Amino acid sequence: MCGVSGEMRFDGGRPDLAAVERMTDTLEPRGPDGRGAWSQGAVALGHRRLKIIDLSECGAQPMTDTQLGLTAVFNGCIYNYRELRERLEGLGHRFFSRSDTEVVVKAYAEWGRACVQSLIGMFAFAVVEHHTGRVVLGRDRLGIKPLYVTQDSDRLRFASTLPALLAGGGVDTSLDPVALHQYLSWHGTVPAPRTVLAGVRKIPPATVRVVERDGTHRDHCYWQPSYTRYPELGEDPALWQEAVHDALRTAVRRRTVADVPVGVLLSGGLDSSLIVALLAEAGHEQPPTFAMGFEAENGEDGDEFRYSDLIARQFSTDHHQFMIPSDRLPSALEAAIGAMSEPMVSHDAVAFHMLSEQVSKEVKVVLCGQGADEVFAGYHWYPQIAAAARPDADEAYADSYFDRTHADLTAMLHLDFTADHDVSMEFVRAHMAAPGAATALDAALRMDVHALMPDDPVKRVDNMTMAWGLEARVPFLDHELVELAAACPPRLKLAQGGKAVLKDIGRKVLPPEVVDRPKGYFPVPAVRHMAEPVLARVRDALTAPEARRRGVFDQRLLHELLAAPNRHRTKRGANTLWQVASLEIWLQKHGIK
Repeated sequence: MCGVSGEMRFDGGRPDLAAVERMTDTLEPRGPDGRGAWSQGAVALGHRRLKIIDLSECGAQPMTDTQLGLTAVFNGCIYNYRELRERLEGLGHRFFSRSDTEVVVKAYAEWGRACVQSLIGMFAFAVVEHHTGRVVLGRDRLGIKPLYVTQDSDRLRFASTLPALLAGGGVDTSLDPVALHQYLSWHGTVPAPRTVLAGVRKIPPATVRVVERDGTHRDHCYWQPSYTRYPELGEDPALWQEAVHDALRTAVRRRTVADVPVGVLLSGGLDSSLIVALLAEAGHEQPPTFAMGFEAENGEDGDEFRYSDLIARQFSTDHHQFMIPSDRLPSALEAAIGAMSEPMVSHDAVAFHMLSEQVSKEVKVVLCGQGADEVFAGYHWYPQIAAAARPDADEAYADSYFDRTHADLTAMLHLDFTADHDVSMEFVRAHMAAPGAATALDAALRMDVHALMPDDPVKRVDNMTMAWGLEARVPFLDHELVELAAACPPRLKLAQGGKAVLKDIGRKVLPPEVVDRPKGYFPVPAVRHMAEPVLARVRDALTAPEARRRGVFDQRLLHELLAAPNRHRTKRGANTLWQVASLEIWLQKHGIK
């Protein structure tokens, strides 16, 4: 797990090494254990290393294989790297390290851009071909590892975070009206390839981009489940339960591959509790587990320790519990927003950031339950979508999921920042119309898992954990488990209030109080209810001179929101003031004028 950066020139000039150095320095939190740089011809690469596999200097990056004529930087983990190494050795390759990075280099040499088909894991990489000058960028199937790019006629730059690109300079930081529309429609989510900044884009998940010396490029999407049924499993709940249980066992086992200890972020919910149970089943004794809570606010509890304590006792984990006082929130809020590659509105980003700070003092790798609700239909809006006929999936999705209508959204913004039509609905219609996805629910889950999830919960966990040099692994986003879940009949996911197939597995191994509890979130009541001093920070940001000069939002709206901070809510109950303020605070925090 690391941070990568680089520049490729198209104009015959040399790369700006100082800019690459600045980008690399910005990535230090993602890779506190080592730093490297490489330059040849029109390309320069930078790398920050977090030592997880092959702790020796043989695994340092950028990694060059002079015999193969390749140099690479890599961020992530290839869980099947040992099996791939054995396969590649059988094909005649010789290795100088025990790292998964070198496996990626050799795999590219053997199979070219098709090497990604053999990689099981999370990854973002850049490979430079010395003899052609070509640069190949790749991202994992579910977009777990980020890869940002900015390009003009003279050069391409890429990095693991958007702030790293800003540190390099020369980025168009004007706001993208389409992305802003999406941000205000989908609770802060802007799917690839866009970001809120017009000059920065993201390599989409499951994509390999081949960039030629003249700057032309081709994108190759290499994976997409069809969301249609598996005839061999039919509708039999017992068969599906067994298949999902086996796939989840495999997913958890894969993510224990490391040369350092591996822990678990244990919220006490079904998903993280299942991970602990499967680790115990596989013979892992006393794995480190971590839980966090906040002080109650406005009558809402800020911790779920009673559930995480149950799991910790049952499976004899080495449990760590952190209670955060409310007076720490202002500084924590600033730090969490500083760690965001893009503005986010989910207040549990603050919780993840604070939890990661504590956990990183104990371990370098943790497993977490992110993704289960999207993959197995755990959210409360899915039944309403599932009730729709397949041709009406787009309207059902918008009615259940969107924060507000296009008309209401447009009224919030200054004219200069409005999109000329409902671009968010246009995006949904295009995704819903794609081939495959047998039912309205299948189409909605495909949209969530492959378009929106990488840029909300997945990005949130990556940003907040990697801000402290902590690698988070997500078993529920194992691509083979996702393929299986995509084929699972909707009723086996929707029953029992959602995630029925997982709950049935849980009943075999977990306390009933955990399986049958109401769905929980990572509560941060002081943010959810705009308590002081959170409200004071929001007010300062929205009335600051730079906010007035930027003028994104209608001033009458801002006055109304600040006068009644908790009255204005989105269609799904989120705080509108926080959504507006999150964007402005992020822009100010990252020096965007």
